[in-house]
Amino acid sequence: MSTAKTPVAILLSGRGSNATALITAAQDPDFPARICLVLSNNLDAPGLDMARAAGLPTLAIDHRSFGKDRAAHERAIHAALEDSGAQAVCLAGYMRLLTPYLTTAWAGRMLNIHPSLLPSFPGLHTHERALAAGVRLHGCTVHLVTEGMDEGPILGQAAVPVLPGDTPDLLAARVLQQEHGLYPLALRHFLTQNPATAPNGAALVVA
Repeated sequence: MSTAKTPVAILLSGRGSNATALITAAQDPDFPARICLVLSNNLDAPGLDMARAAGLPTLAIDHRSFGKDRAAHERAIHAALEDSGAQAVCLAGYMRLLTPYLTTAWAGRMLNIHPSLLPSFPGLHTHERALAAGVRLHGCTVHLVTEGMDEGPILGQAAVPVLPGDTPDLLAARVLQQEHGLYPLALRHFLTQNPATAPNGAALVVA
């Protein structure tokens, strides 16, 4: 008999390709998560249409209607997450810097995927920066969200080689393919073994 699935919410701002990977994974009866809500700060996010087509509950909480009051926007998000019954949250292309209000409320229960091998290249424009730095390996990281940007404990990483003639777009495409495999794997491992509690933050490495 399979055990009950953990309710997981997804936050996104755009097309939601990583959200699609998580939703697809969660359709497997043996996957330990069920997606209980897909929420966006963008009323027109294509990822919301994708989630609706999958028959999932969706919600848009437009940050623009809150002006510069980030805390008020995050209080509304937190209330929606609690109402959904979520026990964990996955950021999947959520393009808003979170304040300590939300990172504290979901400490140890919020995951993010970042397009670099952290701690290298936190923040934006990771593929351009990797090429400029001349690294031979690049990739992606799933980590727990903390107050510091892209500084939380690492849950899993996947690497790709940097090839001669690579452009940021070519490199990004190969990394994104790895993201789609890594995120569901890291979420599964997080929910079933909770690597955040392991010494030194046990990491998954995907070829």
